[in-house]
Amino acid sequence: MSETSRDIILRRIRESLQQPAPQPAAPDFTLPLHPAPHDDLAVTFAESFVRAGGVFYYCVSEEHFYDQLFTYKKEKALDNLYVWEPELKKLLHSGGIGFIGDEADWLQKADAGLTTCEALVARTGSVLVSGASASGRRLSIYPDQHLVLARASQIVPDIGDALKRVQGEYDDKLPSMISLTTGPSRTADIEKTLVLGAHGPRSIVLFLLDDAPEATA
Repeated sequence: MSETSRDIILRRIRESLQQPAPQPAAPDFTLPLHPAPHDDLAVTFAESFVRAGGVFYYCVSEEHFYDQLFTYKKEKALDNLYVWEPELKKLLHSGGIGFIGDEADWLQKADAGLTTCEALVARTGSVLVSGASASGRRLSIYPDQHLVLARASQIVPDIGDALKRVQGEYDDKLPSMISLTTGPSRTADIEKTLVLGAHGPRSIVLFLLDDAPEATA
């Protein structure tokens, strides 16, 4: 009696079950989850940062940073730019850039806050800030605009590298707050309508200062 199509299929199933199923290769957990960027980290960061909704300025020198910041303040009519970090205050004094350095009525008046950061993440375009600076937890969150001055040497490939950088900086005395900011604050919780500034600044602006050493002849 010849086999029917059904008999043939059942026989093949039985034969296959008698053979051990091939096992996939064990994953190498030492490899990074995401491959390292192949391009220049500064270029990768800038592309990711802008794609996430950030405003990016590249500054070849401190003088160039002064020009960029002065022009941005004028275009956006930022009369109340708050700066609390001593080094930033000193830098803006040198460039003749006006700012407010105290905390008097700042919640009602702050158009923008300028801070530094701990690291920049190239893959995601994120800015890692902490509560360790004089800007604390507040100046990167409450003002309508968050301005950041960072340096090219602070760019790392991925989030894990940024956290390692913070750990190396502070050892066992980690800041009480570490936060990753990727683009402006946004939410679509209400009727799936995207709203900016619901939980923080409506815009994030980054001035990247090139601090690479000059090439020697």
